[in-house]
Amino acid sequence: MFWYIIRRLLQGIPVFLGSTFLIFSMVFLVPGNPVLRMFGDRTPSPEQIAALEAKFHLDQPFLVRYFIYLGDVFQGNLGTTYAGQSVNEILARTFPTTLRLALLAVLIQLIVGVLAGLISGLRKGGIFDHAALIVTLLLISIPVFVLAFVAQWFFGIQLGWFRPTVGSGAPWSDLILPAIVLAALNMAYVVRLTRASVIETSQNDFVRMAYGKGLSRRRVIPVHILRNSMIPVTTNLAADFGILIVGATVTEGIFNVPGVGNELFKAINRHDTPEIVSIVTILVIVYVFVNLLIDLLYGVLDPRIRYVK
Repeated sequence: MFWYIIRRLLQGIPVFLGSTFLIFSMVFLVPGNPVLRMFGDRTPSPEQIAALEAKFHLDQPFLVRYFIYLGDVFQGNLGTTYAGQSVNEILARTFPTTLRLALLAVLIQLIVGVLAGLISGLRKGGIFDHAALIVTLLLISIPVFVLAFVAQWFFGIQLGWFRPTVGSGAPWSDLILPAIVLAALNMAYVVRLTRASVIETSQNDFVRMAYGKGLSRRRVIPVHILRNSMIPVTTNLAADFGILIVGATVTEGIFNVPGVGNELFKAINRHDTPEIVSIVTILVIVYVFVNLLIDLLYGVLDPRIRYVK
């Protein structure tokens, strides 16, 4: 397994370099001088422009700037915003909140999505199965910002079950409603994927053999059906985790969650290119490591999977 981990980490290097180079190009090759955007309607003097361009290496060729940025990243320095604030400090303040929000959303997906998909798959063609398919279709069809506003108005303002916006410090109780909204779309896919996987697994010979040996449904369903059905679901959750962190931008903005997504949205509005690139770089690193952990989890879910050189 050691060499497998090393190989997967090495495979993540071109993903990291390609992703950072792409976002660096998209941000810094946009026409216009980012220094002028910092001053808004004011007109800076040539000396001010030259000083800021030298500070942020904007007077260097594009590839030189990219390699300077990579060197800083490898040293743990994510740079500073145009306002002079350290990006490391911003991420240290906002990333734990986004991580808690994403973990809570994944937990909701696992509990509700897998359970509903399991029941739907075991009772194919029943009332619960038809209801689950209709509800998941509705969740897939509704845009996340519409669902967020409806949930905020109905559950937060009308019923008063949750706070409409997240309070200071972002306590766990305030993150429940944003997490439900954030998990809703992916949870619908988890329900459908689990249902299809359970139906397929239930028709395998080893399941029939387990019943033929006299094992009870209480034993067969969790050990033989659910466990083998979780591999495609786990793969989907790995991609979902990265999507949840990145996709939290809209949800965090609506519920005023002090997380990375909200900060990224503000940085885009300010045209703060160093902060945008640095935040996306961290998201890429998190995504690569989460996928590595999911690959290692396959061996736990299915003992037939072995990691060889």
